[in-house]
Formats: sequence, C-alpha cells, structure tokens
Amino acid sequence: MQEAFLHYVWQFKKFDTAKLKTTAGEAIILHNNGQHNLNSGPDFFNAQLEIDGQLWAGNVEIHIKSSDWYVHNHEVDAAYDNVILHVVFEHDTNVFRKNNTIIPTLELKHVIHDNVFRNYQKLLMSPHKWIKCEPDFAEVDDFLISNWLERLYIERLERKSSGIESLLMSSKNDWEGVLFKLLAKNFGLKVNGEAFFSMATSFDFSVVRKIQSQPLQLEALFFGQCGLLDVEVENGYFQSLSNQYQFLKQKFNLSNMKVIPLKFFRLRPPNFPTIRLSQLAMLYYEHANLFTKLMTAETIEDLYRLFQVSTSEFWQSHFTFEKSSHDRKKPLTKNFIDLLLINTVLPLRFSYLQHQGKNASESCLMMARAIASEQNSIIKAFNNLKPVSDSALTSQALIQLKTEYCDKNRCMSCAIGNSLLVK
Repeated sequence: MQEAFLHYVWQFKKFDTAKLKTTAGEAIILHNNGQHNLNSGPDFFNAQLEIDGQLWAGNVEIHIKSSDWYVHNHEVDAAYDNVILHVVFEHDTNVFRKNNTIIPTLELKHVIHDNVFRNYQKLLMSPHKWIKCEPDFAEVDDFLISNWLERLYIERLERKSSGIESLLMSSKNDWEGVLFKLLAKNFGLKVNGEAFFSMATSFDFSVVRKIQSQPLQLEALFFGQCGLLDVEVENGYFQSLSNQYQFLKQKFNLSNMKVIPLKFFRLRPPNFPTIRLSQLAMLYYEHANLFTKLMTAETIEDLYRLFQVSTSEFWQSHFTFEKSSHDRKKPLTKNFIDLLLINTVLPLRFSYLQHQGKNASESCLMMARAIASEQNSIIKAFNNLKPVSDSALTSQALIQLKTEYCDKNRCMSCAIGNSLLVK
C-alpha cells in the first residue's frame, strides 16, 4: 500500500461517500475534499465537511495507519494543528490534539470502490515488470496516451529549462554563451559530452565572438583547450594550430587546467572528438549570431539548414592529426542534427520564449513532431508493448514517463495509471 494511492482515492472520491462515519460512529458529509498539497505539511488544505452535524473547515492528513501520525512526529508539529480529519486505510490507534481531544478518523479500508482497489493491487502489487502496467499498456486508449505524452514532453522541456536557468545565471544572462555550452556538450555525445562542456566553460564566450571570423583560430581554441595540442606532431596544419593557440592563450589568459580529458576509445571515427570539434568550429565560423538565427527560425527546415556544416579541409582526409584517411567531406548527419535539435535547440527555444513572455509550447510541439523519433532501449521497449513513438515529441515524452513516473512507481500521478485504476 502506498500513501499516494490513498491521496488519489481521497482526491477523486473513489469510495462510497454515502453514510460515511468516523471510527467513533459520527456521520461525515463531504462538501470539499480540499486542495492537494505536494509540499510539506498536511496532505489536503482547506477541506470543508460536516462531522455529526458540525461544519468544519481545515486540513486533512492521510496515512496508511493511524499510528503513522506518531511515526511522523506530527504531534509536535504546529503545521498539523488545524487538521480536522485523519483519513487512514487502517485504524489502529486514536490520535490526539494538543488539548487532548481526539482528531476524528475516517477508515477507508471498507469503503474504497472494489474495482479501484482490485486494479490497484493488480497494478502495484504484481510481480516486478519493466513497467507496472506492462500487461495492460496495449489496451490504453490512444487518445489518452497522445494527450498525456504531449503533457509529458512539455514537462520534460520545463525540467530542462531549470538547468538552462542555472547556466544563464553563471553566464551573466548571455543567451549566446548558454547556447555554446549546450551545443558543445551535445557535440561531445555521451562519451565526451562532459569534456566538451568543461572546454566550453573554461573561457568566456566573448573569446569566440572576437575570433569567429578566423576558422583556424576557432579550431586552435577548441583543440588547445581540450589538450589536443599538447603533443608533438610534424605537419603544417598542426603547427599552425599550435602557434595560433599559443597566441590566443597569451592574449586571453587561457587555462585548460580544469578541462576533462577526451576519450577516443570505442568511438566510431566520425564521432572522434577531433571531427566534432572541427564541425563545432565551422558552425560558429559559418554563422555569426547563431543564437538569434535559431530562435527566430520559423520552420524545422530552417533549423536543418543552419546545421549544414562540415569540417575544415584538413579533416576531410584525417580522423587524427597523425594518420591520413580517404578524402571525403564530413558534414553533420541528419541523425546528429536531430539530436542537437532535440537536446539543445528546442529546450533553449522553450526557455527563451518563456523569458520573452510568449507561449513556447505550440512552437516546440510543432517542431518536435517534425523530428524523427529517437531509437534507444526505452523507446524500443515501449514500442514493443504498443507502437506509440512516431516523433521526437513522443520519444522524449516516453523517456520522461519511464524515468520520472514508471521507475519511481508514480502510477497515481500518471494518466495511464489512473485510467487503469478505474477500468
């Protein structure tokens, strides 16, 4: 039994409200169940009810057992002085106010609707599965799932916005600087994401602004800060980078002492940090005011066009400084651009538009629907239960669903879980 289930039962009146009585036999008439409190303090505020003909207004506290009142030390907490009804699944002891009067108690055990309790037991108390509703997920109404996933996608954008807010504060409200840090992290993917991010935070973005028209200096800055120029390599390109980096290091007082070392191990050559850093440098060389262009793009096609960049010429025939390879261009692939849009551009647009006092939801929903669904273990598992992910909107929403609801057993807060409870 979870208290969250009892909160659900109380909030949505999933019990027989006729002829309710306290454990002392007093009649209860509900007028208002109260407002669900998700923070500290009593579980429901401002409830209104009659007990034995007397009208009461105040708070309601919910526990599995009456004795949990004392387990949680509510008897010494002034926040619970205005509790007018103690709602429990099982009554095992009387609870007293500070003036030694008994707080009326309602026991739900025998009044919860049978189908709701059976479905709850089936959902939450069944043997462990990948998700609790695994046997019934395919039967859930498509319209309900679609609406819930839209809400979850916005919820995921809101969660990412909180991280963007922190970056914005540390970047002195420089949105372009925040974009650079986020792009750098996502150019590094999972393996080098934190290393690229540490590189991007090792200098002020104003340095990028000042050298943006010089592609060799951009590459020198990125490679040098990542420690890739700390070796001896005999080729003209490397020497040019090294000389440029020494100049930039002295001019801007650069240090890379806190930059996380890069990894090449088990990476496919197109994802080598050398290639990704060159592509990132070329992106900023090609697009002055990149942030403004991304924020004002009207269609998903406009966004894709902004990321049509490749490496510099040297990296067309190399993956590392030392060894040459077959000569071919190395542009950002559509799949890679999709990841940048999903993890950087759309969350940043959402946060920025909110700062502008504009409705960010519709624009982001529209663009997310136009991006292909991600393919990972979570998405594949959901699609095996029922084909539900057809875009980045749904794949991001499913990740939010799995990590923030399913993994945390928050079925009572989930639209899918709620629909199964009332079958």
